[in-house]
Amino acid sequence: METQHIVVVGGGAGGLELVTKLGKKFKRNQQVSVTLIDRNLTHVWKPLLHEVAAGALDADIDGVDYRVQAAHAGFNFLPGELCGIDNEQRVIKLAAIKDDQGRQIVAAREIPFTYLVLAIGSVTNDFGTKGAQDHCFFLDSVKQATRFHHQLMNTFLSLQAEKYPRPLKVAIVGGGATGVELSAELYKSAELIRAYGFSDFELSQLQITLVEAGPRILPALPERIAAAAQQELTNLGVKVLAETPVVEVNEQGLVTQSGELIEATIKVWAAGVKAPEFLAKLGHFETNRANQIQVMPTLQSTTDSHIFAIGDCAAVTRSDGSRVPPRAQAAHQMADCAFANIVSMIKQQPLCDFEYRDHGSLVSLSSYSAVGSLMGNLTRGAMMVEGWLARIMYKSLYRMHQVAVHGYFKTFLFILVQRLNRRLKPRLKLH
Repeated sequence: METQHIVVVGGGAGGLELVTKLGKKFKRNQQVSVTLIDRNLTHVWKPLLHEVAAGALDADIDGVDYRVQAAHAGFNFLPGELCGIDNEQRVIKLAAIKDDQGRQIVAAREIPFTYLVLAIGSVTNDFGTKGAQDHCFFLDSVKQATRFHHQLMNTFLSLQAEKYPRPLKVAIVGGGATGVELSAELYKSAELIRAYGFSDFELSQLQITLVEAGPRILPALPERIAAAAQQELTNLGVKVLAETPVVEVNEQGLVTQSGELIEATIKVWAAGVKAPEFLAKLGHFETNRANQIQVMPTLQSTTDSHIFAIGDCAAVTRSDGSRVPPRAQAAHQMADCAFANIVSMIKQQPLCDFEYRDHGSLVSLSSYSAVGSLMGNLTRGAMMVEGWLARIMYKSLYRMHQVAVHGYFKTFLFILVQRLNRRLKPRLKLH
């Protein structure tokens, strides 16, 4: 029997969970090799990137090192960026790796595969808005979130040196979970920073505007819960503007459809997501308008049964005709289904169809509160939670991801270390 090569591209929520399960499954099987490929060296759960941006989470401490995880779980890790797929030769092509000066470190490579899983995730969709790419921050990766944090801290420092001649104005485009959570987290950061050399900073000097093109924020949640979240943001001092499409971004701020200029020193685009454009340009897959790969109910691509797609880059249709939303819980469930199906293919057994179970949605408003709905399939979103209970449940989502990656014992140790760090380290990342 020839060696079966399972290659997973993308170490996000779904990809890392999948490759960990596959690695442990075939750790002692010499006939099966499992490889993870990602252009980054570490993993941070994407729903927490707003905390990295605000400084509430240190990616260097809380991130998962792919090499360490590979050694623990029994898979291989190769840093690299997918740039092509050769279906006939059954290889994927990785671009050359270069340093910051453009010098080549690793030449372009070809990696063989028997089964390929694309778990590349999604990127923010700016809908081609003029100036968005040039003037806005995006929160698609740890690198982008860290860049935002550096700009935030530098702006605080600059304003302090000038004795705060003007308020710090931040404009966030997009009233979904990322925009709402970032708004609240930034106010928490402003509270904490006063204890670390910025005692002269007044919270009134931070002016955050959350801009949403639709009729209300958090459209994925019931209206009552969205209204509660908006009230909480308003109480903090966030200015929420609904039904306000942005048509241009410039150095001064956001230009709305009505011609109004929303002034902002720092601009963030958090409205809409799409799969990376190169997936559609590969020419190997059927893709939709959001560049997502069309898959069969088994999560196999419609063009090649040995290539799977999971997570935000997969276009999965539910039995009622609706699309599976781009959420971490969906990626988690797809990872389980893809794992079962790949094992079944190796054993030449029947495959199972993916069935998405909506467990509801939760949105964190930093340490102030949380809101959401639970058990969407059973109650149709009617079971509302908010306050401390919702906050606990929100945290439990991340703990479930940690358990899937590390197991129960190591997750318990991570929780313990995190509690110790709260007493030993600053509560805000300052650099």
